[in-house]
Amino acid sequence: MTVDTPSQQRPSSSTRFSRRKLLAGGALSVAALGLYSAEIERHFIEVVDQTFKIPGLPEAFHGFRIAQLSDIHLEWFTEDFFLREAVRKINALKPDLVLTTGDYISNNSSGADNRAYAAMPHCGAILRGLECPLRYAILGNHDVNVDAAAVTSMLTTYGMNPLVNRYVPIEKGGHHVWLAGLDDAESGNPDLEVAAPEKPDAPVILMCHEPDFMDVISHHPRAPHIDLVLSGHSHGGQVRMPFAGPLLLPPLGKKYSMGRYQFDNIQLYVNRGLGTVGLPFRFNCPPEITHITLQPA
Repeated sequence: MTVDTPSQQRPSSSTRFSRRKLLAGGALSVAALGLYSAEIERHFIEVVDQTFKIPGLPEAFHGFRIAQLSDIHLEWFTEDFFLREAVRKINALKPDLVLTTGDYISNNSSGADNRAYAAMPHCGAILRGLECPLRYAILGNHDVNVDAAAVTSMLTTYGMNPLVNRYVPIEKGGHHVWLAGLDDAESGNPDLEVAAPEKPDAPVILMCHEPDFMDVISHHPRAPHIDLVLSGHSHGGQVRMPFAGPLLLPPLGKKYSMGRYQFDNIQLYVNRGLGTVGLPFRFNCPPEITHITLQPA
């Protein structure tokens, strides 16, 4: 007795064609996503408006406006027009104060090479186009890892007034608030004892590059006198996939990656940054200029 076995059917030509179309469509989608992330969203600078209510804010500072810029990461692929557009957008806001919260250059895997040093005066020359007379800056981990002294000198030369573990009064209408700046928490020597006033007679705004250092700041004896902390560092994750969240978060930038957070009396804001690290991609996380307005609590 013989048993008939069904013959194995080969895929039809139409099935093979459909698979090829599917693969080609997938490859095209990946290429389009890469192009969008590298060339479109990476250059789309979003101005984010934020209002912070500050207890004891002097009347002269009601409506006081601050522009925050962070994480420029000037690299060989950073186009001049991109950074100049950020400066143009800040100038159009006409802020009372401009703050930059670190990482003007990048520490490449090869270390402090010539490209990082060449980027310093180039970055400073463009930032000199900022029209606001009040401009202050802190250092980031990349700046410290390359050459903290050289970056500090660049900032001073081009009018950015670095605050490294020190504070200054910002004066208006016979009143003032205190502006403080910490050294980098990851690679520097942050010292809140000297960076912020012990018994301030006015509100305190603190610049700190790494947002996760808030877990230290919030338990420090100076914490009850700090009203607002401005950070960067995390780039918002740089790539934020739907249902997956941020994909590229650095040390000390994993817990508080973007936006607003509250720590008892302290408000924290984390800027998504302007530049990129690693691959020059951004997805669902465009570069940011933060436009801050202070109001009384």
